[in-house]
Amino acid sequence: MAEPHKATTRIICAGLCLLFLVLAGGFWLNGCAKRQEPLLRVASNVWSGYETLYLARSLGYYEDKNIRLVELPSNSQVSQSLRNGVIEAACLTLDEALSLLQDGVDLRVVLVMDFSHGADVVMARPGIDTLQALRGKRIGVETAAVGATMLDAALQAGELQAEDVTIVPLTVDGHADAYRAGRIDAVVTFEPVRSRLLQEGARVLFDSAQVPGRIVDVLAVRPEVAAAHAKALGALLKGHFRAREYLAGQPQDAAKRMAPRLGENALEQFVGLRLPGIQENQALLGGNPPGLKSIAGELAALMLRRKLLHKEVSVERLADPSFLVGEKK
Repeated sequence: MAEPHKATTRIICAGLCLLFLVLAGGFWLNGCAKRQEPLLRVASNVWSGYETLYLARSLGYYEDKNIRLVELPSNSQVSQSLRNGVIEAACLTLDEALSLLQDGVDLRVVLVMDFSHGADVVMARPGIDTLQALRGKRIGVETAAVGATMLDAALQAGELQAEDVTIVPLTVDGHADAYRAGRIDAVVTFEPVRSRLLQEGARVLFDSAQVPGRIVDVLAVRPEVAAAHAKALGALLKGHFRAREYLAGQPQDAAKRMAPRLGENALEQFVGLRLPGIQENQALLGGNPPGLKSIAGELAALMLRRKLLHKEVSVERLADPSFLVGEKK
């Protein structure tokens, strides 16, 4: 009578093994399915022009969208992360994108986020009241393209040469501390540092309104990853435009949501910024020719003349409107 019992036991064991294999296979297949939907990592530093992405996240627009916003301390770290392939997309100034192109990093601009008309500044201590008064002074500036571009424009306006000042390399997260510690006399910076230093008595000597079209912020992505993240990129841009509308329609609630990153004066930090909508983006990226092509070409030529680029770069394929399709506003 023992044999039938053993046979039954073997049948039960075999059934359990089969069930385990089916379940394990299901888990494996589910894991593979998830891995087939790559995560879109988008890097930025703190800047009001990029804040619509974080506002969209706060409002729940990116839930279940396979999008991760990566916050980094400085522009240079964002550029380096994109260069090294650590992230798939990045919020950059257009001159930073051109610098990456020069270095062989192929990029596509899929969104123009903002135009700076006064939000980027050169600030100095009380008593330094003109650009000419910067002669012999220590100027803190991030060793990234936007810092170099702003400093170059300010020195040109003040009829100064680079050798007339002492340049102190500083990432943006060190600007305020260096000013307070007396290690610099002036600084090339932007929000939210601008507002903090204004409260401490610093004076604005020069701003991006004096060089219109020079400081443009964009969302850039490597072309080889754009196709693999098409769905997530479309969702990212849709969330940006929805958040832009929410900021315009519900500014007080938007300010509360942005305060953890921008501070209590979040709305003030959008003064001097223009956030282009969907129709303007379509013209900038998908026009015939794209408006961005002309802007980028002129900026590249200027950077080459000022030796901010050391060779010509092609902007022919820079603009990509593919991910704007389907938006109505």
